[in-house]
Amino acid sequence: MKAAVLHGINTEYQYQEFDKPAIGEDEVLIKVSHAALNHRDVWIQKGQYAGLVFPIICGSDGCGTVVEMGASVASDLLGKEVLINPSLNWGNNPKTQAKDYVILGLPNHGTFAEYVKVKARLVYPKPAHLSSEEAAAFPLAGLTAFRALMGRAKAVAGEKVLVTGIGGGVALFAAQFAVAAGCEVYVTSGSDDKIERVKSLGVKGGANYKVADWHKALAKETGGFDVIIDGAGGPDFAKLIDLCKPGGRIAVYGATAGTWNPGVPAKVFWKQIDILGSTMGTDEQFEEMIDFINKHKIVPVVAKKFGLNQCEEAAKYMDEGKQFGKIILEIN
Repeated sequence: MKAAVLHGINTEYQYQEFDKPAIGEDEVLIKVSHAALNHRDVWIQKGQYAGLVFPIICGSDGCGTVVEMGASVASDLLGKEVLINPSLNWGNNPKTQAKDYVILGLPNHGTFAEYVKVKARLVYPKPAHLSSEEAAAFPLAGLTAFRALMGRAKAVAGEKVLVTGIGGGVALFAAQFAVAAGCEVYVTSGSDDKIERVKSLGVKGGANYKVADWHKALAKETGGFDVIIDGAGGPDFAKLIDLCKPGGRIAVYGATAGTWNPGVPAKVFWKQIDILGSTMGTDEQFEEMIDFINKHKIVPVVAKKFGLNQCEEAAKYMDEGKQFGKIILEIN
């Protein structure tokens, strides 16, 4: 089969022949139609990720058709178009992942290939209102956003929600999910254009974090937030503490801006703020997310499409960080 393969740190994705996966008795083989990139795929390429293995086929997100099933798979999946849950081996504790937890695409070969194998229990019918490329955009970033917003922060209708760093996949999904849940949603970005664009998804407004005292202007406009979803961290985290209402919750799923400065500790305990770490999600939350997407007919934003043989170009495009929405690979 054809695949985009990494052979080492700081090497390019190579479009080449690779062994087609052989499935186990509880697995299915999927002919991938579309995959999506995540920052994880770029970090693996740069060697900024734990548990590196080479050669590796990256890719956590994928949509395709089941073409082969293991002997113990009792289902009618054969020939069906499915979505893949990339959250492997979560374990029995819904509060935290197990020690052997991994994500599809490292150390297991992922979706940047014509075929991928996964456990049969990790595939779900593609939402009928979505195209294959749209469905492929959801799994990793969607699950991360859903757990942070609905599972950890437990956002409910009528609350004010702030999502930082709009434009990336997780942030966009968090904003879309919050709007669908009936929340009043605002965002931050370093781009005025992205703030304007996201308003078409039902977002009320936002602030450009490159402007001095942006948080003070946003606090004056909104009165503060019940829920904040943050993937940046960094020195601006102290401003999120200021923006959080008493009794509010801040769910943190990333640290792209580096080490945070939470500011004055008294603001955290006096305002009774919950700071909640979150990453990926359980199998049950993935299923809940699919049900939520189906119920509200949510459609992801696709920034740009590339062919599988253009994986290196797609990775460079993601590394530039200018995209608004998900970057898709068209496989077959």
